Amino acid sequence: MGGFLVWYSLTIVSLQELVQYFKNANYSWIALGLFFGLLSHLSRAYRWKFLLEPLGYKPSFINSTLAVLVAYLINIFLPRVGEVSRAAVMTNYEDIPFEKGFGTIVAERLADLLMMLIVISITLFIQFDFIWELLTQDINPVKIITSLLLLLGIFVVIILYIRKGKSKFALKLKGFILGLKDGVFSILKMKKKWAFIFHTIFIWIMYVAMFWATIPAINGLEVPIGGILIGFIAGGLSIAATNGGVGLYPVAVAGALALFDIDKVTGNAFGWIMWTAQTAMIIVFGGLAFLLLPIINKNK
Repeated sequence: MGGFLVWYSLTIVSLQELVQYFKNANYSWIALGLFFGLLSHLSRAYRWKFLLEPLGYKPSFINSTLAVLVAYLINIFLPRVGEVSRAAVMTNYEDIPFEKGFGTIVAERLADLLMMLIVISITLFIQFDFIWELLTQDINPVKIITSLLLLLGIFVVIILYIRKGKSKFALKLKGFILGLKDGVFSILKMKKKWAFIFHTIFIWIMYVAMFWATIPAINGLEVPIGGILIGFIAGGLSIAATNGGVGLYPVAVAGALALFDIDKVTGNAFGWIMWTAQTAMIIVFGGLAFLLLPIINKNK
């Protein structure tokens, strides 16, 4: 899928044109965007402690940061496995039970989902027609309803099995679910709720700022605030849909910017520059985190 999307994007902007865009890019703006992205990762690592404290755990900031960076790295290659690895890192180096650590990550994701909905709501308010066109492209309501009903059925079967099962596996699964529940509901037991809210808002402001700061990297590219938000949403959804947004990110961003009469060649080139910068940052810092974890925790 990713390979096809890469090919499709390169039918819009040729490889030679793309190389020229990269050569002419203003890397000071790209560096500023990456700085905002790094601040969001540090804030995410710091925010995590507010969820872990009600469970009785106080991990070091350095381990939390390295775990977050490793998670982003793994998500590029194995979507959604990064969250699992993040909890596993804290189990290995901070003795936090996996199910409880993973539960706090689920709680984080719920907070992030709420922020994404807020960003979409703000964008709807600013540019209703454009965002509606973006969100309703190629949507099949029958498939969505069928998928939701199927997921609901699977969920009910699992719950009944856990509640009534007496086997060793069922009891073990029940213990895991209870630990997971403790982690998720830690968001309701936080003493520093306002600090958690501040960091949640700050993380998402940094996400948008990263997108905004990279736009001037292409000389002459001007995007209104509505276009920035729509492009950001399109890019975010593409990352959620594929492993790291490979191939899809430039296409999605170019499609969003095209709504504002920005030609697809420039839109695709910007998407590739944005995606490459983000991915390079994750690979470099995630790789360093992967190497540093056992060195920093050599006594554990």
